[in-house]
Amino acid sequence: MDIDDGAGRAAGEDLLAEADELFRSSAALLAGRLKALRAGRLDGLKETAQATRDLRAALQLALEERTRLEKLRRHDAGGGGDALDLAAARDEIGRRLACLRGAGDG
Repeated sequence: MDIDDGAGRAAGEDLLAEADELFRSSAALLAGRLKALRAGRLDGLKETAQATRDLRAALQLALEERTRLEKLRRHDAGGGGDALDLAAARDEIGRRLACLRGAGDG
């Protein structure tokens, strides 16, 4: 379901900001845990695995929301994927007609 109103865009941007914050905090936690593991402390292994999963989920969510927001921005700017490029269509028709005319002269 695409969001095409201002409230939806604001909600998407809020979600993107939350995903970004989760990503940053998970990355910081993961970096600390990896440093501890390298130092030989294995007590945080379970938390490290969870932080890794959280980081992956946050990254996925952030990428999906950025893609959605970029789609909305393109649509608002008139470059939506459903828009017809009439100039390109006219050029293609002209090119094909010219080919047909050329074939008929032979």
